[in-house]
Amino acid sequence: MMDSRQRGTALLVAGCFFMEMLDGTIVSTAAPQIAGDLHTTPASVGLIITAYLVTLAVLIPLSGWLTARFGPRRVFLAAITVFTVASLACAAAPDLGTLVGMRVLQGVGGAMMVPVGRLVVLAGTAKPDLPRAVAYIVWPGLAAPVAAPLLGGLITTYASWHWIFLLNVPLGAVALLVARRLIEPGAQGTPPPLDLTGVLLTCTGLAALTWTAHLVSETRGSLLGTALTGALAAVALAASGRHLLRTPHPLINLRTLDVQSFRAAALDGSLYMAVVGAIPFLLPLLFQEVFGWSAVKSGAVVLFVFVGNLGIKPATTYLINRFGFRPLLIVSTLGLAATTAACALFTAATPVAVIAVVAALGGVARSVGLTGYSTIAFSEMRPERLRDANALFATGQQLAAGLGVAIAAAALRGGAALTDAPRSAYAVAFVVLGALCLLPAMGAVRLRPGAGDAVRRITAGQSRVTQSTVSDSRKSE
Repeated sequence: MMDSRQRGTALLVAGCFFMEMLDGTIVSTAAPQIAGDLHTTPASVGLIITAYLVTLAVLIPLSGWLTARFGPRRVFLAAITVFTVASLACAAAPDLGTLVGMRVLQGVGGAMMVPVGRLVVLAGTAKPDLPRAVAYIVWPGLAAPVAAPLLGGLITTYASWHWIFLLNVPLGAVALLVARRLIEPGAQGTPPPLDLTGVLLTCTGLAALTWTAHLVSETRGSLLGTALTGALAAVALAASGRHLLRTPHPLINLRTLDVQSFRAAALDGSLYMAVVGAIPFLLPLLFQEVFGWSAVKSGAVVLFVFVGNLGIKPATTYLINRFGFRPLLIVSTLGLAATTAACALFTAATPVAVIAVVAALGGVARSVGLTGYSTIAFSEMRPERLRDANALFATGQQLAAGLGVAIAAAALRGGAALTDAPRSAYAVAFVVLGALCLLPAMGAVRLRPGAGDAVRRITAGQSRVTQSTVSDSRKSE
């Protein structure tokens, strides 16, 4: 069982994850108020969202090397400090340029804070305790995008947009004090020289891909600009992949994908995360633009997704131990596909209770699925490869969260081109997202039955993974 220090560390990282995810989503709610105060347009305020997301995408791959070079404790404490100070500077920003710059600084802290914190938890947790530790870390990431519309609506309605950033200051200060007490100093390593070619190619590709996603989600985006940026992303990422597979000490070790359970989590889990990230974006738009609801009412109903997350969370570890990863991932991916597609049937006349039930069931699927993917990712990874796997997994999850919004926006735009009815356009978008979730469902079906059993607590009445199965999984690395 996890001791108090391990549990406290997992909860600390969970709190940091909540701050990072909330800051990536809540700002959009306050865009009109920020634009008015800083004498600019709401469209221009979108830069403070994109600057943050691009910085996260670019710097997360560096987290593994920095941790090896300076030790996890120093990097983690520095990341919390940078994030907290940058939050205070965002609240004090006198103009848009300064605010964008401080958001970049916030992204620097966020890019190191969660991946390094998760690595501390993974490295210090016995495999049978991994599902519970990961469950602590995952739920804030599920809660933040869902809570953002309501919290943002309340802040902008009853207070000032500055409190979006000021809230991070006491939270960051507490996290720093707790981290100093819980995170033990680790030995500083002597890692190989930094892969500068990998940094240039990977960071260029990830930045271009994130910016392309921003352009796709913008209604006024230039088609030519989007195409050119997307082409740059494709070329840079292709060159990056070729380089990373050939160099002896890559920035991101793609060879970790040879472990089937990690490959499923990194690839299928990223598609799943894209759909998860799109729902809190689409639902509030549907409720406010089509149904005519207020921001507070819309946010309150979307919050039922979090009710589902929270309701099932105490049972996720039991479910993993009882049924295994493969059945749960099949059920959760199909469940998310079904509840997402069901949103296409919502109309202004649909009872709020029905919408709330569908949202809660979708939240249950999200919670089980993301906990499953985040746990199975490291279940069969050797300790010496954990840092590399963590950096790759974190990069994929961050990209997926941003791309999900872009996919939803593109589907919504395509739906609008097919029909004149606004509600029908949203119906097309929800069906597209539901269909997209069938891809990770097929991946879950292809998982071997005993995948991830190394981290399960299997009782005598349950089937046990054989020694040969465990041996085969290790050989696959």
